[in-house]
Amino acid sequence: MRIMGLDVGDRTIGVAISDSLLMTAQGKSTIQRSGFEAEARHLRGLAEEYDVHEIVVGNPLHMDGRPSRQGDKIMKFGRRLGQELKLPIIFWDERLTSVAAEEHLEEMGLNWRERKKHVDKIAAMFILQSYLNSLTKTIP
Repeated sequence: MRIMGLDVGDRTIGVAISDSLLMTAQGKSTIQRSGFEAEARHLRGLAEEYDVHEIVVGNPLHMDGRPSRQGDKIMKFGRRLGQELKLPIIFWDERLTSVAAEEHLEEMGLNWRERKKHVDKIAAMFILQSYLNSLTKTIP
């Protein structure tokens, strides 16, 4: 079983999936926003393909930790997605993940056009990795 991470924006949704040991996040794709039904269908397909058992959605808080207007939209989307896919949704602080993703891609030497293509899935990867790092790991 794996966990899916999402960086939900107004135009795109970045997607990352954990490994089966829940240790690392890998960026998978960027979905162009085209309406909830199409987005849910696409995400359902990924959830089934990767045996996802929960979804972590980045929550864009203000820097002081207060909820943001964008966060309200993300919360509505996440709750609806959870009902549609019948999967638990965890909202996770995503402050500065897009900035970190941009810096990461710039360090890789990608030009701005290439960075723009990948920034959302890398941000989703950072959100998911932060969540995975917070989980208590027990070694049998």
